[in-house]
Amino acid sequence: MLKLISVVSICVGICSALHLDPASRGADDLRYQYAPDSNGKIHLVDVRQPIWGLKNVMRYNPLRSNVYHLFTRENPRVSQPLMPNNVNLLSRSNYKSIRRTIVLIHGWMNSATSNFNSVLLRALLAAEDVNVIVVDWSSGSNSLQYREVNANAISSGSAVAQFINWLNQNTGSVLAQYHIIGHGVGGHQAGIVGRNLNGQVPYITGLDPALIGWVNNIYRFRPSDALYSEVIHTNYGVFGYLADLAKVDFYPNGGISMPGCDSNGCDHERGFQYLAESIASGGFRGRECMNYYAAVLRMCNGPRQLQMGGLEPKTGASGVYFLETNAQPPFSQG
Repeated sequence: MLKLISVVSICVGICSALHLDPASRGADDLRYQYAPDSNGKIHLVDVRQPIWGLKNVMRYNPLRSNVYHLFTRENPRVSQPLMPNNVNLLSRSNYKSIRRTIVLIHGWMNSATSNFNSVLLRALLAAEDVNVIVVDWSSGSNSLQYREVNANAISSGSAVAQFINWLNQNTGSVLAQYHIIGHGVGGHQAGIVGRNLNGQVPYITGLDPALIGWVNNIYRFRPSDALYSEVIHTNYGVFGYLADLAKVDFYPNGGISMPGCDSNGCDHERGFQYLAESIASGGFRGRECMNYYAAVLRMCNGPRQLQMGGLEPKTGASGVYFLETNAQPPFSQG
């Protein structure tokens, strides 16, 4: 577990108005669903948030509540908090504008100490001398009201983009140095961050972006959110999104039932474990599929192959790819 400096802030503002349809229009057999947080723990959630829940959406203000934890090779275990508009705190940190900067955005019911962050942080710092910024938006993600969390993810994405702009203005860094990675609901949020940066981030990775509440959501992950966008699907149709979302979509093992897993929560976590291994070893070669239907049916015989994950964007690549993995690390079959 990462040891993090705790920064406590009090929500005193109100988020900008969110156009949410009230869920008091009648009963729905699918309203209450069992769904996991990003560590695989199961919760019963209200998919259609009742109108009284909107007060919690308005209470969350990511401009005040989000906490940004900086990790570098100089401080790989204990973070240095960065706060928007606090130049003194930034100047005393280990942030270096000459490095690449990786932004990590956790999923539902998680925080800066989630497995997603700890696994990727270790892999990233071992592979390259980078700035890693862990976004803690737990005050917006830790609710059993799924609709509330999805709305908070949208507003948080806008706030993270504002933070990146502020950071660049005060350090001389540029968007060309960034890679944004998100898991679950955080996968969609990563895309929203890129969209608010005019799609100019070179590389955005969505790890099993969430399904519930995003099928008809106009803010879901889009191919144009980055110059190169990639999604890794590991639990499609249950906790993860089924259809392709990015310029390149990978469906390891057909996108569900990962070898070595015995639960949907385990499948959901495999995305960041595969990405971490790809950063360390560069493995995982996928074969091109006609479309995502072919990928889930494991019927892919296209002429092209492409490496999944890794630190470098595959700018110019597109399509859907299938690959198989091992049940235990190393997961890559080469």
